[in-house]
Amino acid sequence: MSYDQKQTTENLIRKLQHPGKKVRMVLDTDTFNEIDDQFAVVYALHANDNVQVEALYAAPFYNELSTGPADGMEKSYQEINKILDILDRKDIPVYRGSTTYLPAGGQPVESAAARNLIERAMESESSDPLYVVAIGAITNVASAILIEPQIIDRIVVVWLGGHALEWPNTKEFNLRQDIHGARVLFDSGVPVVLVPCMGVASHLQTSLSELRDYLKDEGVIGQYLYETYLNCAEDHYARTRVIWDISVIAWLVNPDWCPSVLKHSPRISDDSSWINDPTRHMIRYVYHVQRDNIFRDLFQKVSRVRL
Repeated sequence: MSYDQKQTTENLIRKLQHPGKKVRMVLDTDTFNEIDDQFAVVYALHANDNVQVEALYAAPFYNELSTGPADGMEKSYQEINKILDILDRKDIPVYRGSTTYLPAGGQPVESAAARNLIERAMESESSDPLYVVAIGAITNVASAILIEPQIIDRIVVVWLGGHALEWPNTKEFNLRQDIHGARVLFDSGVPVVLVPCMGVASHLQTSLSELRDYLKDEGVIGQYLYETYLNCAEDHYARTRVIWDISVIAWLVNPDWCPSVLKHSPRISDDSSWINDPTRHMIRYVYHVQRDNIFRDLFQKVSRVRL
């Protein structure tokens, strides 16, 4: 399946531009893995002027908070529902994702999330694509692409994954969990907006005192986010923590806060390093984030609704 069979260069470049309008989106998230996914889910659900969240997908993860990818996905599924309960947003469907990572590059993993993504994408037009915003391992999205390649012309993927292209390696949690899935993403020709972690989104740091001042008293959800941050460490003295998952939502809200350029889609080596290949199709690459504007917007959006 060559790139030329999927997209013309002109069509791809058009889709890699910021939409400049409110868009339909789905959010694929390993919500229980860290504390930043919760902030991103809340940000997306409060960015009503910019995005319409149609569905939430639970992504797999495996670290000290789970016994394996399946357990991580299930815990993320439950955490998503917990946030929706707090916000009284049960109108948004939640789907379980993959219980394993891709076993090989051409082998998708079936899940309700992948199937729902295909269904929603196939209902979309190439001229008005569905935005697939992903902040975890890309397994669900890669599986959907492999199961139904026609969606490549009907979606735009905005992914927080890997590190900056100039970083010594790209052994980042989201990417290294499912390197086969990441390769599918970058090889497929699907329009990709890449927000790297270290070197770019890593600037999105905040402190407990800032959240106490601007979020803690903003209803039940503000209190929940504050306590989530509070409980992530015993010592917060003179410390900050990165909340980088909000970067992908910020790009949709205002691309000026996330300046970007077009780059050739990179390859990924077996040791998780970027390989530049000037013969490849283009992706959009975010190279900086304006930390203050993004957090200010998040705080202001949450403060509109007091629960």
